[in-house]
Amino acid sequence: MADEATQELQVTPDAVAAGTTHVSDEVVEKIAVAAARGVPGVAELGGDVARFFNAVLDRVGLDQVGDARRGCTAHVTDGAAVINLVLVIEAGHPVPQVTDEVRIAVASAVEAYGLRVDEINIKVDDVAMGSPPPTA
Repeated sequence: MADEATQELQVTPDAVAAGTTHVSDEVVEKIAVAAARGVPGVAELGGDVARFFNAVLDRVGLDQVGDARRGCTAHVTDGAAVINLVLVIEAGHPVPQVTDEVRIAVASAVEAYGLRVDEINIKVDDVAMGSPPPTA
């Protein structure tokens, strides 16, 4: 067996099977939430009701339930995504700056997966007053 030669199989584009690929809305939502959370000035994602239910889940030990997509909805059609985010901004951070940075981060993250982003709509639902303002 040690004398057997190993052959390398070349895969050419002609050898790839045809078919379609669909990326689910939920996948785009998870990518968008992860990217948005990494932007300075974003305190949380989700509206008042979602944050309330998340606080209840935290108290009963289910703190990870729903976190991956909370505050985000996405709709993917023909490889293009429309993304809606609900943010809580940290006090002292300019809303236009934070939302612009969120759009850049989310678009970059989603496009890295080979999708096009047509829209990123952002609703700022609240300001987190407990956070200290940024220092200059």
